[in-house]
Amino acid sequence: MNAMNLQFITHFTEKYSYFDSARMALEGGCRWIQLRMKDASKEAVEAEAVRVQQLCKEYGATFIIDDHVELAKKLGADGVHLGKNDMPVAEARCFLGKEFIIGGTANTFDDVCMHVNSGADYIGMGPFRYTTTKKNLSPVLGMHGYKDILTRMKAKGIVIPVVAIGGITLGDIKDVMRTGVSGIALSGSILKASSPVDETHWIINKINNELKYISTKKAHSSY
Repeated sequence: MNAMNLQFITHFTEKYSYFDSARMALEGGCRWIQLRMKDASKEAVEAEAVRVQQLCKEYGATFIIDDHVELAKKLGADGVHLGKNDMPVAEARCFLGKEFIIGGTANTFDDVCMHVNSGADYIGMGPFRYTTTKKNLSPVLGMHGYKDILTRMKAKGIVIPVVAIGGITLGDIKDVMRTGVSGIALSGSILKASSPVDETHWIINKINNELKYISTKKAHSSY
């Protein structure tokens, strides 16, 4: 799931619609879109999901729906992302089967263990810092929190992609990636940029450069 290096989470602003936000991220090179519409009706989510899914198909991108498990199955989305107050990962796995990608939100090491045992494919871990794009925010992890959880995962032999999320900006990418996460999920920092398309492109380059650095460092340390 190399496309997971950068996940874009749709957001509605005074300037951009959910569809617009997905389109700009895709134009900037992102190939993993999560449609997140927490306060919208099921009808509104489905209508937008159909449009964004088609857009993702045109760009060859992975299309994930936040929360709405039944809709993901109905539309044949690539998968779902489940927060702490959504359907449990184990229940979603039973409903969807093995064909769908399932991600689970984690704020603690115990959350990670629970999701892994329930059949999750990846972890969305956060928040990194306070963010206005999400209500009912869990305790902020910060750099120390990520390092602690990832160290405990390694000690227990837990191997699963971890995506950092929550208030991350372009300037944070180097330090966040070096904690050992697999990728980063963004929303507000891209949409607040003067050119969301260019911002997405710069972010992807930054992430890829860090991944190359980390890979080279690991190779040298194994000699």
